[in-house]
Amino acid sequence: MEHEDRFVDIEIKLAHQEDLVDSLNQTVYQQARRIDQLEAMVQQLAEHLRTMREVGRQNPVNERPPHY
Repeated sequence: MEHEDRFVDIEIKLAHQEDLVDSLNQTVYQQARRIDQLEAMVQQLAEHLRTMREVGRQNPVNERPPHY
């Protein structure tokens, strides 16, 4: 009987570990998706910043008029 109880305990622990691994895997997957989204957002912001700098060089807002 003692061996059977040990096997049952081991099976229960294994089932909990499998659930934990599945949960952690799901968390890692969601984090990877979020990281991909954030990287895409940073790329878009960098491109927007480059565009704004180019526009700013062509038409400076705070440039003094030539008669100063």
